[in-house]
Amino acid sequence: NEAVDDAVAKPVATTYRDLVPRPVRTGVGNVFGNLGDAWSTVNLFLQAKPAAGLNMGLRTMVNTFFGLGGVLDVADELGLERTSTEDLGQTLGRWGVGAGPYLVLPLLGPSTLRDTSVLLADVRDSGATYLLTNDRDRLAATVLQLVNTRARLLDATKLFDDIALDKYTLMRDAFLARRRSLVYDGDPPEE
Repeated sequence: NEAVDDAVAKPVATTYRDLVPRPVRTGVGNVFGNLGDAWSTVNLFLQAKPAAGLNMGLRTMVNTFFGLGGVLDVADELGLERTSTEDLGQTLGRWGVGAGPYLVLPLLGPSTLRDTSVLLADVRDSGATYLLTNDRDRLAATVLQLVNTRARLLDATKLFDDIALDKYTLMRDAFLARRRSLVYDGDPPEE
């Protein structure tokens, strides 16, 4: 994964960051964030969190209709903040399915057995799957999303590289702690 990141993902993300103006990158991130908010809404309802689901659903509708399909984050300006991003792995965790062993997936990075088992459903149910009809457009949207995300994480990666004595252990521990915190909405029980 590090070799692919060093050879391809990082240079592409750096070029993207350097060539694409910040407002355009922000708009791209907002569109993908809005699509993610729609999937978070579904997962919030599946987790039996109706108030949060309604808030996230309202946020998604406001940004879709008044934010030019999500390019502008109008909902944030109206006080409808993105409080969380939810996925099927978190939903299963909420209903008691254990995380299972830690995995590092080729090209996809850190995961757990629970999160990996629903990965295809999470990818399939992303907004691009429903909005775009042919495979080429879906692939282009996925690549754009990955490049945009990697560009946002360039500075974090540098910091991570600077502080990590053992990159694998730091990544594993940070990933597992973050996922556990997400499943329990920031208040995980004592182990």
